[in-house]
Amino acid sequence: MTGGTGPTDPRAGQGGARIERLVTSGDFTLDGGTWHVENNVWIIGDGREVLVVDPAHDAAAIREAVGNRTVTAIVCTHGHNDHVNAAPELAELTGAPIHLHPLDAPLWALTHPDRTPDRKLADGRRLEVAGTELTVLHTPGHTPGAVSLYAPGLGTVFTGDTLFRGGPGATGRSFSDFPTIIVSIRDRLLTLPPETEVRTGHGDATTIGAEAPDLPDWIARGH
Repeated sequence: MTGGTGPTDPRAGQGGARIERLVTSGDFTLDGGTWHVENNVWIIGDGREVLVVDPAHDAAAIREAVGNRTVTAIVCTHGHNDHVNAAPELAELTGAPIHLHPLDAPLWALTHPDRTPDRKLADGRRLEVAGTELTVLHTPGHTPGAVSLYAPGLGTVFTGDTLFRGGPGATGRSFSDFPTIIVSIRDRLLTLPPETEVRTGHGDATTIGAEAPDLPDWIARGH
């Protein structure tokens, strides 16, 4: 079963861009297990155009949230099925290209063996929507091709499943590695301004400043 709640959390930034959150639900499947999850789908833009981050579970709900606005890009922070399962259908509904880091192609293929992404994400690449720039930060560990999207004009970083309130994303399954995610968080995310809001793939937002002091505890606990 899938479902969604309406867009929430509008936040205005430079160029008139704002952030909307849509929560959808469905299944995450990997390594022979299945878990019911709720995902954050992020919609960044203005009244004319938007960029969608992590099209999860329900393409129709995402399309409804977008309305008559142009979708310039569909960006997947990583290749787990719960973050990409609605991507092809949303692309068909909107005509927007799907972006994914190529190192996550094997994970993508587990969900969509007959459809490849349209664009390759790379560290340092910049995407623009509604006058706001997002910089791709390659932050592997949860998956090899996991990325975060830093939008300084919005005071926000979209971290997918790399960093949550309370610590790193899970690294106990295939394609993941705990030491790698720690390096990504330490060197790529915790170096951002402390007031930067961390908008995650699941659950509530946090800030860089709130999470940074706990890095030694995460390392000590090993997850």
